[in-house]
Amino acid sequence: MEKNLKLYDAEYRFACIVWDHEPVQSGDLARITEQLLGWKRTTTYTVLKKLCTRKILQNEGSIVTSLVKQREVQQYESREVMQKNFGGSLPQFITAFLGNNSLSEKEAEEIKGLIDRYKEKT
Repeated sequence: MEKNLKLYDAEYRFACIVWDHEPVQSGDLARITEQLLGWKRTTTYTVLKKLCTRKILQNEGSIVTSLVKQREVQQYESREVMQKNFGGSLPQFITAFLGNNSLSEKEAEEIKGLIDRYKEKT
C-alpha cells in the first residue's frame, strides 16, 4: 500500500522550507517559518510533529531532515488529481491542462522526448 503523501497547503509550504534548507536545526526552522510564513514557534513545532508522525520529515537531535523527497510528493499529488478529475487518463489531463494554450516548439520537443523515454517497451 502506497504511503499517503497528501500535504495540505500549509504543510506543503512548510515541507518546501525544509527541503530548501535541510538539514536544518529546529530552532532555525522556527525562525525561518516566522520570517517566510509569519508562523509562531508553536505552529512550527505542531506542523513539524504532525509531519514527523506521518514519516514525511524527521527531527533527530533537533536536526530536521526529510524522509520523503519533494518530487515524490509532487508525483503523488499529480496522480491523485489525474485519478480524481480525469479517471486516470493522462491524455484528458494534458488536454485540460493545455486548454486553449499553444506549446512552443521547444516545449513540444521536450514533451516528445519525455514520451519516448517513458513509453512502454513492447
